[in-house]
Amino acid sequence: MLNKKSLIVTLLVSLCTSYLSAQTESVDLDDLHGNWHLRSMDGKDVRKARAILDFDAKNMRLDGFDGCNRISSELKTNSKTLKSTKLATTRMGCREFIHSYVRTRLHKTVKEGFTVTKAKQNGVEGILVKGSKHKLFFKWMSS
Repeated sequence: MLNKKSLIVTLLVSLCTSYLSAQTESVDLDDLHGNWHLRSMDGKDVRKARAILDFDAKNMRLDGFDGCNRISSELKTNSKTLKSTKLATTRMGCREFIHSYVRTRLHKTVKEGFTVTKAKQNGVEGILVKGSKHKLFFKWMSS
């Protein structure tokens, strides 16, 4: 029974990943300008964490909220990869597990470097921020 459940979960994750991959195209840095709300991380719904990234392409800045704290950083780019330099953050404690889960993975992805592509997930259009280990889906909020 457990093997059957594991197989079903593996197939569902594979199908979702394939679907999301098929729905992506590259994004120009200027098109990122504005606030983006994190909706899912590695296939898990994380909207309750209320994490937000605010891209300022003109000034090459990244600001936002990681679920626990305000964050800010300069952005560097090489070809299609963006990377945060000297990520600064306030030091408030996280209230719930979902907040620390999001904070840890968001910081790791931003520091390591990431690509951004247009994506559609569950009928919602947005962007996929993909690092070496994590995939984060964001929905546009405002500029």
